[in-house]
Amino acid sequence: MFIAMNRFKVIPEARAEFERVWTSRDTHLRDVPGFIEFALLRGPEHEDHVLYSSHTIWRSRGDFEAWTRSEAFRLAHQSAGQNRPLYLGHPQFEGFDVVQTVTPSRGER
Repeated sequence: MFIAMNRFKVIPEARAEFERVWTSRDTHLRDVPGFIEFALLRGPEHEDHVLYSSHTIWRSRGDFEAWTRSEAFRLAHQSAGQNRPLYLGHPQFEGFDVVQTVTPSRGER
């Protein structure tokens, strides 16, 4: 598995708008080969920003890379530049190959 994350430093006053942009848009991910799961994460609040991360789980790094070259990727990001006033700087990408996954015993979730 592969986890792709983008970290955003969101201006505190723009928190609600940033979340609205993400929760109201079509991600175009559901039918992409290798896509497993997406989550938008809100992290700690600092003096000048609130940390957010988009967290996407893929079957493999190859599936993620294929998605970045796809029409679904282009559609999902077509208005991304319009939201720049909501956060500081550029999103910071981080990609991780999963080394270990631990899941609960059956019925323990």
